Amino acid sequence: MIRRRVAIGLGLGTLLAVGSASVALDLKSRDDAALVDHTMEVLQKSSDLRLLLRQVESASRAFALTADDRFVAEFQDARQRVPAALADLLHAVNDNAAQVTRLTSIDEVVKRRLDLSGRLIQLRAANNQAALDNLLAGGPGRAAMATITATLDAFNAEERRLLATRTETSQRTGAWLLMIDLTGVGVLLLIAAYLIRRAYMSDRTLRSSLSRSQATAMSLEAQALQQRGELAVAYDELRRSSAILENTFNSMAEGVLVVDPDGTIVLSNPAVGDFLGTQTGRTFAQMVVENRFFENDGITPIPDDDLPIATALRGLSFDRREVVVKPADGRAQARLMVSGRPLRNSAGAISGAVLVYHDVTEVHETERLLQQAQKLDAIGKLTGGVAHDFNNRLTLITGSIEVLIDTVQDRPAAAELAALISRAADRCTELIRHLLAFARKQPLRPRDIDVNATVQDIAKLLRPTLGEQIEIKAILAEEELVAHVDSAQLANSLVNMAINARDAMADGGKLLLETQSAALDATYAAANPGVVPGRYIMVAVSDTGSGMPQEVQNRAFEPFFTTKEAGKGSGLGLSMVYGFAKQSGGHVKIYSEEHRGTTIRLYLPPAQTAEQVAAEPDIALPTGHETILVVEDDPLVRSFVLAQLQSLGYTTLSAARGREALAIVDGDQPFELLFTDVIMPGGVSGRQLAEAVQAKRPSVRVLYTSGYTDNAILEHGQLLSEALLLTKPYRRAELAQMVRRALSPASPAPLRPA
Repeated sequence: MIRRRVAIGLGLGTLLAVGSASVALDLKSRDDAALVDHTMEVLQKSSDLRLLLRQVESASRAFALTADDRFVAEFQDARQRVPAALADLLHAVNDNAAQVTRLTSIDEVVKRRLDLSGRLIQLRAANNQAALDNLLAGGPGRAAMATITATLDAFNAEERRLLATRTETSQRTGAWLLMIDLTGVGVLLLIAAYLIRRAYMSDRTLRSSLSRSQATAMSLEAQALQQRGELAVAYDELRRSSAILENTFNSMAEGVLVVDPDGTIVLSNPAVGDFLGTQTGRTFAQMVVENRFFENDGITPIPDDDLPIATALRGLSFDRREVVVKPADGRAQARLMVSGRPLRNSAGAISGAVLVYHDVTEVHETERLLQQAQKLDAIGKLTGGVAHDFNNRLTLITGSIEVLIDTVQDRPAAAELAALISRAADRCTELIRHLLAFARKQPLRPRDIDVNATVQDIAKLLRPTLGEQIEIKAILAEEELVAHVDSAQLANSLVNMAINARDAMADGGKLLLETQSAALDATYAAANPGVVPGRYIMVAVSDTGSGMPQEVQNRAFEPFFTTKEAGKGSGLGLSMVYGFAKQSGGHVKIYSEEHRGTTIRLYLPPAQTAEQVAAEPDIALPTGHETILVVEDDPLVRSFVLAQLQSLGYTTLSAARGREALAIVDGDQPFELLFTDVIMPGGVSGRQLAEAVQAKRPSVRVLYTSGYTDNAILEHGQLLSEALLLTKPYRRAELAQMVRRALSPASPAPLRPA
């Protein structure tokens, strides 16, 4: 009994001891499990902190590349959560001094990393690409992030070590409990089984959590590496695109100017600097001081508040506004076509303006020259038509005056009046010749002439004509210069230019005559409508007179335009020079500056052959008995011609139109000479009539008459070699001589059908 009691006592003691030990081990197992759970929680919080820092970095770099506002929101959200996550992690390990020290050491680094990311976003929002590139290239963000990553890696390594130790301790405690349960009673077995199961579940949960944490960490690392690679590729592409855009921007012919709301230039390319002399950092006020702006007339100043920049900064858009810029530093003025747009921020407020300048200076000058040439051509056609009709009337007057003078020779008063009328008619004839010269309708007698000799002769003639107050100097080319022009018209043109030069030098001066061979290229021809590129003989007349303002130069070749006082100039001198040059296949150009003198350059076509055309000898006044068919559409002129021919002994036939003349040709009436006007209404010109007549009657000779001629009888204003022309107005002697010449065997061969 005593032994049983002792045994029972021992058993009870053993059971109590085992139970006490089991309870103690159970408590320890619970503590170990709690420590394991705590370590898992710390690792999860460390992973969350690392993820938030990665999100801050990724969002800031993504905004720097794309400027997408979504990344700003993502950055702000992650940034606000970082301090709380770090504080929470510190609180979780406050019982571990070493871990607290690690986390405390990166507190300032984390703040600096956040500030750098925020700075990156600020620079991109301000479009400060240079500072942005500098910040990215410097790598302070990467250094900070490397420090943070290394510290967190060490922190996690320590936590994983604690996790392994605590797991091992928990497992060992479970093993002891298993042994006690196996040697204990059923209750202890149940307790042991429970504890073992609990330990197993805790271990599985721990392993599962650890596996998930490791998988999450690996996934985040893979994502971070992928995102870093994508960002690097995107950044390289951005740099390449930026370089292309910058090169394109700087090489544009159009000037581009970007200003902020205060008018300070924030962006400009070299072209706009050429136009306005501007550069980044200069202000609108400085640009106004350095340049004067005018409306497209080049005269009306533009108020400062109406300038293109001011207009765009007021929020107004405009396209192709033409302005004239005259730099204050003496650079050449420019005519610019300006388009402008205001720039607005996300709130709709004006944040600046962008302007595009297109230089139309050369285009405008070409258009002006073309319009001037068209205007002169139109005036020439009008002048030629008027001169043609006036010639018809003047022919009748001059012819009738001769008859009148013969009739009133015994009456002195009437004879003096008739002579006065004759002199007035001569002056009218001279005026008409000038008009026809401008209209390029005068009949020219071009031949190969020595230009140097002609200029020398004119210089000798001018010395007594211009007066002693004008010093005349001739600088002639050393080479022989032979031009194919009408020598009389060239001399007349030089005299006209010299007289104009004398009038511009009221107090005396110098007149310079120059000759040289010149070549006009395609570029010059493009800027001067009507000019054919090639070689020319250049004759220049220069003076040291008052010069011409631009508006006078623009009208200098217009007939009857003059700046002289009434009665001191007809305004036909330069217009005749212009017509002679154009009709000869040449060109004339004025170069002049006010108060510095004028140079007029006359470009003449060079000779094609070395053979010169001899001057025609004068022919004595003859009479005749042949039959002449007169074709003239003006009835007064036709009556006058018929009367004059009949008085010279000729038999006449007449027709008002080409078709009437052809009807006469189809009849049986014979005639030896066709005397026809060149330009006639009715669809049949003088040349067409001549070709038809000679096709049917090859022996018939042809004499043309005209106040001016066209390509039907003249080729580029020059007489065809096989044609005879009697220019209106003409006198009876001139008519008799040309008719006799046309009928004589030595006259040019008849014109054959083309």
